[in-house]
Amino acid sequence: MVSQAFADRPIKKLLLFDVDGTLTPARQAASPEIIQLLRDLRKKVAIGFVGGSDLVKISEQLSINGNNIIEDFDFAFAENGLTAYRLGAPLPSQSFIKYVGEERYKKLVNFILHYVADLDIPIKRGTFIEFRNGMVNVSPLGRNATIQERLEFEAYDKIYGLRPAFINILREKFADYNLTYSIGGKISFDIFPTGWDKTYCLRHVESDNFEEIHFFGDKTYKGGNDYEIFTDSRVIGHTVTSPADTARILNEMFNLYVN
Repeated sequence: MVSQAFADRPIKKLLLFDVDGTLTPARQAASPEIIQLLRDLRKKVAIGFVGGSDLVKISEQLSINGNNIIEDFDFAFAENGLTAYRLGAPLPSQSFIKYVGEERYKKLVNFILHYVADLDIPIKRGTFIEFRNGMVNVSPLGRNATIQERLEFEAYDKIYGLRPAFINILREKFADYNLTYSIGGKISFDIFPTGWDKTYCLRHVESDNFEEIHFFGDKTYKGGNDYEIFTDSRVIGHTVTSPADTARILNEMFNLYVN
């Protein structure tokens, strides 16, 4: 039986959403229509987001008119659930640096920076490594790139496979670190301890005993950062191509009739 906290929902299911490419265009804000759809949806089922970015970045994308996203969702999972909230209350957190250790982390970062320095690509910007609570995000282009530069890099990467090649070298060089490498978004990839992918968030919802858990994401292919949770036996996965596609599927599933 579903926990008492969600007994008022007519449908005893939990719907979890990736952020970039699912609820919002990559690194852009959600539309008012999507936010309204989620509010209508929440009257019927429990909802949550699970993103690789930190809570500040996700808030910038999902907060409309200053709304608090921790209160707008039943579950808020930033950094794959390493920073987590349930019904507005914080849940236990974990740290990448505690897991890896300062000395081993420094070796990893030094190698990445040397590799990026030697990489010959059309343009480079800034912030090639972003340290987060639960992972490291690496961008050969640099996270300071404009939206247009991100699109151009994504097209370039599809031809030359820069990110997959970079990941293969790191996987070989740091095989004893027990790390997972996952491509997400248009310009970067994530590095995190094995098991700290998006399935990490599921440990926070187990005790609520939902009848079903659904996940919606755009990077559900092998190597994408939605793949592990998409294929998890506890989850019913849905591949989407855009926020509009997410809205279409939700309308079909729950008769929300919001475009």
